[in-house]
Amino acid sequence: MTAPTINGTRYPQPIEDLLPAARALDLPEGEAFPSRNRLMREFRIGAPKAGELLALLKAEPTAPPADITEPDTTDPAPTPAAPEPAPPAEPDPTPAPEITTAGPPAEASTVSRPDTPTPTAPTRRAVAWPVVLLALPAFVAIWSGWVGLGGLTGFGIVHPLPGIWDSLSINSAITLPIGVETYGAYALYVWLSGRVPAPALRFAKWSALGSLTVGALGQVAYHLLVAAGITSAPWWITTAVACLPVAVLGMGAALAHLVRTHD
Repeated sequence: MTAPTINGTRYPQPIEDLLPAARALDLPEGEAFPSRNRLMREFRIGAPKAGELLALLKAEPTAPPADITEPDTTDPAPTPAAPEPAPPAEPDPTPAPEITTAGPPAEASTVSRPDTPTPTAPTRRAVAWPVVLLALPAFVAIWSGWVGLGGLTGFGIVHPLPGIWDSLSINSAITLPIGVETYGAYALYVWLSGRVPAPALRFAKWSALGSLTVGALGQVAYHLLVAAGITSAPWWITTAVACLPVAVLGMGAALAHLVRTHD
């Protein structure tokens, strides 16, 4: 690339020789001086030399000022017309609603986290002393009935410790109310508690109902025999009553085993 020919030579020209050519450049409308990039492109000079040449062009007294502010020839914005005054509003014959003053704000309630368990109100446990009043007369009737039926079926005074304690005697008839009624009450408690495995729950349910039924039948049999003046029970009643202690022992052992068995 060679430098442009100025004054008949292609060699680099001094700034004083480039100044007339820079002054004679055609400029776009609205520009007073050529840009430094154009000077570098037109005369193949570097940026420092182009900057110095541009400074000389701006320093000439005949050069137009760098910033020319043209007078504003635009028409001023028209003044907006003042709006006509609105006619006075007629009074509304409807009376204004009464404004009630709001009461004090309600106290904010505390909101617990979703995963926080809601505390339940403490509940009072049912009293158990009325059961004692109900059980006392029932105990007297049931005890006397079983003991009386035991006497009619061969139960009576026995000496459990012969040769050891000869004077000790027990009426074996008391084994009937103690065994049958006690087991019935215990099986009923286990059934209604619901805190045992399912097999124990089923066994307790049916054995409790069976024990209560047998107890009721025993009371009926005793009173019927006494009312008829019979002093010795028939053999089939004696057989059933004699098997009761053994049956109660087996059911009690089975229930105790099932209660301690977990699925």
